[in-house]
Amino acid sequence: MDKLFDFDLTLELLGFDFVQTALLAAAVLGLVAGALGPIIVMRRMSFAVHGTAELAFTGAAAALLLGVGVGYGALAGAVLAALLLGLLGGRESDRDSVIGVILAFGLGLGVLLLWFYPGRASNKFGILVGQIVAIEPTDVTVLLIAAVVVLAVLAVVYRPLLFASVDPAVATARGVPAAWLAPLFAVLIGAATALGVQIVGALLVVALMVTPAAAAARVTASPLRATILAVVFAELAALGGIVLSLAPGAPVSFFVTAISFTIYLACRVVEYVRNRAAGVNGEAVSAASPEPAAPRPRSR
Repeated sequence: MDKLFDFDLTLELLGFDFVQTALLAAAVLGLVAGALGPIIVMRRMSFAVHGTAELAFTGAAAALLLGVGVGYGALAGAVLAALLLGLLGGRESDRDSVIGVILAFGLGLGVLLLWFYPGRASNKFGILVGQIVAIEPTDVTVLLIAAVVVLAVLAVVYRPLLFASVDPAVATARGVPAAWLAPLFAVLIGAATALGVQIVGALLVVALMVTPAAAAARVTASPLRATILAVVFAELAALGGIVLSLAPGAPVSFFVTAISFTIYLACRVVEYVRNRAAGVNGEAVSAASPEPAAPRPRSR
């Protein structure tokens, strides 16, 4: 227990370059995940994030086997998954089944590629659950470039994408090009998912892509406020997860998911208390309002 909460050891480790590099990468990832998260929740694409992560895992495993940067492989695999989802899951009725098929194939292929890899087992484990010591300055450069591109494209298409997410039928009737916005947003999700493979791991990257936004949606209906809250929650989970994992040397993913889940539960409590208060106030106002008097008959 002392090792788990060793404050002095944590401060000492925060001075290392690889930890600072990981914190920078986590901060960028939190920003991207928080910006995309509310629309992911609004469009009900949480399962798509998980499916995309499996192909990101497959690409990372292939890159590890070929001796290429894991970040490049994860990015290629995630973008490929997004394109497959866009091409094969055009109809909403087919989307879940297509995601399930891609998820299963990607995970199976990734396991096979890791079996072929002759290197250390820790490298294999790191792809699944994250490994901050594996993040190099070159990886941060790739992450920064990808994050800038994702955020820039999101800024350009945000208004029509939000419109198409809130009311697809009306947006299509108004001429919003929803047919190409959906695959484009899937590619943005793929790129963002790939950024989290080395930090959180392919299996648990959904904790940053979905949970903070789901928590924000519990306390506000405003898209702008939800996005701001999602970014704040994602940053707390990503940065806090790394800091808490330093002293015990445990996988970052557990602490990231634990913080995200705690924030989600707290937002659920806030929502419950607010609804209870609104219900009580509504009943009080109703009870305090006098009933209208019956009209008197007019005398002739």
